[in-house]
Amino acid sequence: MIKIRNIARFGMLSVAATLALQAQELSLSTVEVEETVDATVVKDVAGEEVRSADLAEALYKLDPDVQIVRRSGIANDIILRGMRKDNINVLIDGGKLYGGCPNRMDPPISHVLASNVDHIVIKEGPYDVEHFGTLSGLVDVVTKAPEAGFHSEGDLNIGSWSYKKVGVSASGGSDKVRVFVGGSVETSGQYEDGDGRTLAEQLDEYVKANPTQAGRAFKPQDHDMNSFRKDTAMVKLFADITDSQKVEASYTINRSKNILYPNTPMDAKKDDSDLFNIEYTVADLGEWSKELSLSFYNSWVYHPMGTYFRKSSNTALVENVMDSRIYGGKIKNGLDLFNGRLSFGIDASKRRWDGDYRKNGAYWGKSIDDAVTKNGAFFADFKKSYDRFDMEAGLRYDHTKITTDEAGIEGSDYDALGGYLYGTYNIGESLKIFGGLGKASRVPDGKELYFRTNPKMGAKMKGTPTLDQTSNYQVDAGVEKMFGDTASLKMKLFYSKLKDFIAYNKTKSEHNYENVDAKIYGLSLEGTYAFTDMLYLDGGASWTKGRKDHPLSGQSDKAMPNIPPLKGTLGLNWDYSDNGTLRASMVAADSWDDYDADNGEQKIPAYAVFNLKATHQATDRLEVTAGVDNIFDRTYAVTNTYADMTLVSGGDPMLLNEPGRYIYCNVAYRF
Repeated sequence: MIKIRNIARFGMLSVAATLALQAQELSLSTVEVEETVDATVVKDVAGEEVRSADLAEALYKLDPDVQIVRRSGIANDIILRGMRKDNINVLIDGGKLYGGCPNRMDPPISHVLASNVDHIVIKEGPYDVEHFGTLSGLVDVVTKAPEAGFHSEGDLNIGSWSYKKVGVSASGGSDKVRVFVGGSVETSGQYEDGDGRTLAEQLDEYVKANPTQAGRAFKPQDHDMNSFRKDTAMVKLFADITDSQKVEASYTINRSKNILYPNTPMDAKKDDSDLFNIEYTVADLGEWSKELSLSFYNSWVYHPMGTYFRKSSNTALVENVMDSRIYGGKIKNGLDLFNGRLSFGIDASKRRWDGDYRKNGAYWGKSIDDAVTKNGAFFADFKKSYDRFDMEAGLRYDHTKITTDEAGIEGSDYDALGGYLYGTYNIGESLKIFGGLGKASRVPDGKELYFRTNPKMGAKMKGTPTLDQTSNYQVDAGVEKMFGDTASLKMKLFYSKLKDFIAYNKTKSEHNYENVDAKIYGLSLEGTYAFTDMLYLDGGASWTKGRKDHPLSGQSDKAMPNIPPLKGTLGLNWDYSDNGTLRASMVAADSWDDYDADNGEQKIPAYAVFNLKATHQATDRLEVTAGVDNIFDRTYAVTNTYADMTLVSGGDPMLLNEPGRYIYCNVAYRF
């Protein structure tokens, strides 16, 4: 059994031993981010995705494997290959952050601003052993790095429905010490769908058809209020202590307020988060350590949500005030072995999640009673190239303990051994065949184990304290072909066998989460084609299917939840001059007609949405971007209504439509 205290003690001894060594003079180079066969890299996010700060929306338009979970005008979530929530792992500059809301109003990816992001690495499957909880995918968000010299930028973005964002940033320093400072203020009115209905009006229409939900409607004085305000700030410091030692530190602050979630019974009064990261790296300590790194992160989220703006608050104001925190660290050592690179280390974290119900400001019971998740792990991975064959393998052992302060409930201990093998065979310079197999696990979270409804709803225990952890046994295969300088094509297939998948059973009155074995499989295509040096296409498609091995207790449906239909993206790009690019793009999906009907999902019609964007570098300092999303003002929805989210429901839960035609302009001036 791995103890957190023992891991920390081992780490301190490792640090002491390391610092006692004499580091040789070897420069630490800047890491170059390259796309590989098993990972997609979304580059220049800040420069390309200027429409809004919402990172989920940007990824949805760029990657066919990513589906957006629309909850509001901002703070949206993602599905990756049919998996969401804790089934995929989200990192921000190497650190972890968990949202406070048990209803996913503030998913981890919403706590970083798109305009602060340099690139995102999306790794599908269980092919990561360095991070706790990578069951079926990893989304690694890397923010902008400071640069030497002095650089500054001011951005003004305006759009439909009174959208406004003002951002400023500055970066500078010497080759030894560099600092980045950035901040932004973003506000928006309520977006309108293709039929011209605001968020409040979509809810009005639902309430009209379902009168029992009348209390969920917005109060007259709040009916036309803004849909959110989001203020952010980020500071980053990079210091090269010597040619072989460096420190990288960052602090990110998010302060959001009055965020409307129309198809949810509550809105968020605040959504505050802080994320601190620091990493120390030293190179070439000797034969047994070519590079040693020590990292630490600490994040906090405060998320009070309630019926502040709803008619039901005229009778009683109900709140659920949530706090979430996680801190952790890693020690990782790399050395050359058998003409390859072996990396190994320890990883540990502690997560706390607590929530209080309040009625008219007074304490009213617990939603989650101080759920604490402690994890400790050992990991190792090895990478080696043999002529045309590139191979990597990894191994991880986890021990996790989860407890709650709720009386009468014992904590749970979970042990897991996981790992993977992945290989790429290069057939000449233009053709690659690749594949892998792996196993990974993730433990239940505090909501799945311990969540209770409020006293008005009977204070029912919706969580199931006896849940097992989920394990994913997965196989991937694919091929990548380059056709000279003209075209490229990548095809990937996967099959995932899920043991003890954690599903929500709507039929039960209590202990709604239960384990069930299941499978998910699918394929995706990505490609490019250049007509000329100035005119080129890019696009992709993703198809996923999922089935439970048997229906949940008391049910008959074997369909897996959150499995989006066939989706495709296509973009035509024209570099009409050295200073400008015009892009026309499409996002389309088939009808969502294979869904988990027993647990709240419903049919969603097919859609195709067209967008247009132009970017022009007017001067060396001034860049202007303008665009139109959903050119034809289509009314459509992309997010289904799985019952593990508490939604406004008087029969079928309320579907939330996507924004209609949206016109925007961003002006960036660089000093």
